Amino acid sequence: MVIVHNYALAVVLCFVIMLCWGSWGNTQKAAAKSWRYELFYWDYVIGMVIFALILALTLGTFGSEGRNFFQDISQASWSSILWIVLGGFIFNASNILLSASTSIAGMSVAFPLGCGLALVLGVVNNLRVEMAQGALKSNIALLAVGVALVVAAVIVNGIASGKKEGVSETSKADQRKGVVLALIAGVVMSFFSSFVMRAMDLKDFANMEPGKVGPYTAIVLFSLAVLVSHFVFGPIIMKKPFVGEPVAMSSYFKGDAKTHIVGMCGGAIWCLGTALSYIAAGRAGASVSYALGQGAPMIAAIWGVFIWKEFKGAKKSVYALLAIMFCLFVAGLSLIVAAGN
Repeated sequence: MVIVHNYALAVVLCFVIMLCWGSWGNTQKAAAKSWRYELFYWDYVIGMVIFALILALTLGTFGSEGRNFFQDISQASWSSILWIVLGGFIFNASNILLSASTSIAGMSVAFPLGCGLALVLGVVNNLRVEMAQGALKSNIALLAVGVALVVAAVIVNGIASGKKEGVSETSKADQRKGVVLALIAGVVMSFFSSFVMRAMDLKDFANMEPGKVGPYTAIVLFSLAVLVSHFVFGPIIMKKPFVGEPVAMSSYFKGDAKTHIVGMCGGAIWCLGTALSYIAAGRAGASVSYALGQGAPMIAAIWGVFIWKEFKGAKKSVYALLAIMFCLFVAGLSLIVAAGN
């Protein structure tokens, strides 16, 4: 399989992770005019599985280092598999909440709040896994300051979103619901990565401990777990949606090819980011790769502010707060990069 040994390359991959995790929501926005997010999400999870298999059968199979995908998955212990499955179920629950928040409050609100909170708690959880495996690669002091700056950015974004004008009382009520969903999503999301990392040997992908799995096996099992779990979660949110009327499964089959492809592309984009997070963890460390990837709120906020115009008509003071948020994010991410070097 293909393994990353160079820290600079691992950091570059982490920024790609950030772009992927912060941009997949655009596919949901692109399909939102005629397509409910409950239907979009089925295509999303299917796209995840397809792309995970493509990665495993290419990068995970070629290369001279470590076990290839077929060797790796055949020797995986049941405990490793169960950790990844648990991570997949937890992620899917949190991502459904984040998708609902995006559809209600917009990308520039849902992602900074949800992913920002997941960043803080998730880094702590991943650090615990690294320490338990004796694979700690980060300067904890720099990492802590970087995460603190990101938290400050999230708070500033929340203040800015609260100052938006030109919305009705009903819209304000929906906005509050979107914020609450984003916060719950962030707490739940903070656990999925650390569970998957428990199944991986973070010390050396080229010489992994028997029973542990590499990044390509992890992403395939994880994506399959998300798909299977959605046969539990999907019907529930379709019958009792957070906003709007219930939607029937038969509506899914009424979508055209373009609509389905958009959703699958969203899943593929997210899957690429997650796979790179697992790959980069072998060199940058689980906490740094996760922390940089969860810089996604900055990317999502850029999309929400400049492309989707979610703050259109806001006062100059609101845009000033958004500028401060971006500066805090950049400073925080810079320290996180330094922490892993």
